[in-house]
Amino acid sequence: MGFLSRFTTLLLLLSLLSAATIFTSTEAYDPLDPTGNITVKWDIMSWTPDGYMAVVTLYNFQQYRHIQAPGWSLGWTWRKREVIWDVVGGQTTEQGDCSKFKGNIPHCCKKKPTVVDLLPGTPYNKQVANCCKGGVLSSWAQDPSAAAASFQLSVGQAGTTNKTVRLPVNFTLQAPGPGYTCGPAKVVKPSRFTTADKRRVTQALMTWNVTCTYSQFLAQKTPTCCVSLSSFYNNTIVPCPTCSCGCKSNTTLSGSCVDPEKPHLASVVPNPGKNGLAVPPAVQCTHHMCPIRVHWHVKLNYKQYWRVKITITNFNYAMNYSQWNLVAQHPNFDNLTQIFSFNAKSLNPYASINDTMIMWGVKFYNDLLMQAGPTGNVQSELLFQKETESFTFEKGWAFPRRIYFNGDNCVMPPPDAYPWLPNASSRHIMSPLLLVTAVALSALAFLLQ
Repeated sequence: MGFLSRFTTLLLLLSLLSAATIFTSTEAYDPLDPTGNITVKWDIMSWTPDGYMAVVTLYNFQQYRHIQAPGWSLGWTWRKREVIWDVVGGQTTEQGDCSKFKGNIPHCCKKKPTVVDLLPGTPYNKQVANCCKGGVLSSWAQDPSAAAASFQLSVGQAGTTNKTVRLPVNFTLQAPGPGYTCGPAKVVKPSRFTTADKRRVTQALMTWNVTCTYSQFLAQKTPTCCVSLSSFYNNTIVPCPTCSCGCKSNTTLSGSCVDPEKPHLASVVPNPGKNGLAVPPAVQCTHHMCPIRVHWHVKLNYKQYWRVKITITNFNYAMNYSQWNLVAQHPNFDNLTQIFSFNAKSLNPYASINDTMIMWGVKFYNDLLMQAGPTGNVQSELLFQKETESFTFEKGWAFPRRIYFNGDNCVMPPPDAYPWLPNASSRHIMSPLLLVTAVALSALAFLLQ
């Protein structure tokens, strides 16, 4: 083999290894919630002289990703010259140009309308079922009864039969920022509705569905949380990886984060934001620069049980996290005996394997994760029963495999940095950087032969 061929092989090998260690999964598919999505159901309930009346419902079928204030907004593009005469349970953000209408003015004449939810306390004559929550939707696992939102549309200048109606296109969902990609509208079997006494069933005249899926990469280019680790059997505290969510040294603006010793200066330090407006920096200056840190501490070891403490810390001075949730994956969750000061529910993304748990705060107690500062954290403890066949403190077994906060995958420390038992003679897991270095040295030796 010639020198040039060896050099080309070396470059290819190193590029593949670097890609494997740098890039993470960014597609919409979530292995812990494989069927999670937001489905928009559009039911035509009656025909009108120039169009139809429809009920539009958003269902949040995501197990642990909720929508918090300021809530969702749903947009689409009309296929013809449709207008919205009226909206109940919601409103469009703009009216558009309705100058050609005399007398009865439509609610919205835009080709691309955007509808938002109404606020709590809306007059009853403007409400429909499942409306008026300010756009907030619970995740399906936390509260299915609060995971849907509806509004009613009166559409004019549209088709008046199943054959003449044109389905809207280019659906968009902001919740409240980007992250969701919506597919095309698909006509499905008309929805059926059962009366309260369950003695009569009615159905929609026509129904179509739109499925919107979430991508963390589309929502935010950088991670939003990180994980640190510690244990009773090792004095080492493994911090969040440096630059998990950003690096202070890479920022070109002074005052791009808040000095934890002087948080009162957060409101006066300039930080040009969108449209050139001055936006105060929000995240506390840390080596990881993440708004949220989750700390997993292996606390105690009993004869038949072992105990873990979880602390969630908010480093954002401008953000309260309402209805937050935490998802953890660990093989011992099947033997969780008790959890203190959090609600918890098992998730079964793989049916028979029970290794994933969703946790969230107790209502009116710690369901609101406050801004950075003395009260900017929530914590709980988990008590596990030992399973003799699998339990061990060796090789980082006691630590989680992955952590999600509010549906976003958190950055974990590298496996070779986990706290190890004092009598561990060696670490058998090689970090990605050491692996690349070792392969490079081996390849270099091969190249120089």
